[in-house]
Amino acid sequence: MNIPENLLYTKDHEWVKIEGDRATIGITDFAQHSLGDITFIDLPKPGAKVEQSKWCATVESVKAASDVYAPLSGEVLEANTELTDHPELINKSAYDTGWFALIKIADLGEKSRLMNSVQYKEYVQGLSK
Repeated sequence: MNIPENLLYTKDHEWVKIEGDRATIGITDFAQHSLGDITFIDLPKPGAKVEQSKWCATVESVKAASDVYAPLSGEVLEANTELTDHPELINKSAYDTGWFALIKIADLGEKSRLMNSVQYKEYVQGLSK
């Protein structure tokens, strides 16, 4: 399982890469693997406000539909529209071409509620026990 060290994670299996006052968000390798082949994604629209731990996207796969929750609050600056025509990019590269949205962070202090890579790895390992 791929868990990059430079990202932060949620218990709902979203990741966030913080760069200054902006954050790129998506779902983890664990999440995409659990979902199976992703067939559809409903992304947040640019200009939309997202709140930490609240709905921001929906992913559908051959197995299930799943809500995606924002790891941080902010305003959506850009959505990865490439995923609309090619949702399988999430399965191929959850952390690179499979990112969901870029947001302007509203409250950087919210990152204290997220897990680092070591904590997330331990969390995921605990799920399989």
